[in-house]
Amino acid sequence: MSWTLYHNPNCGTSRTVLATLREAGIEPEVVLYLKTPPDIAQLRALRDALGQPAQALLRTKEPLCAELGLDQEGVDEERILVAIAEHPILLNRPVVSSPRGARVCRPAEVVKELLG
Repeated sequence: MSWTLYHNPNCGTSRTVLATLREAGIEPEVVLYLKTPPDIAQLRALRDALGQPAQALLRTKEPLCAELGLDQEGVDEERILVAIAEHPILLNRPVVSSPRGARVCRPAEVVKELLG
């Protein structure tokens, strides 16, 4: 399994994570998720690799999250994943998938957990 970074180049945290990976000698596959959004199967796989509920992938600070009612308690995980697939701006970035699992790297230092 290779390294993948779901990246937004306009995000400072995402740029920092990319730089950290490169400094460690890792050239990840960079997915510009706003241009090439992950599909529902990829989002399910990311959720599973995170070992956390789908809410971990949800960018709750994004106003659309509240507009869609995704910030309410008890929202179905599948509904969250479908919303992220339909509105990739809802993906909590950056997300790194690696041979050691996946992490939402917020703050950026979280990526070091994957570097071992």
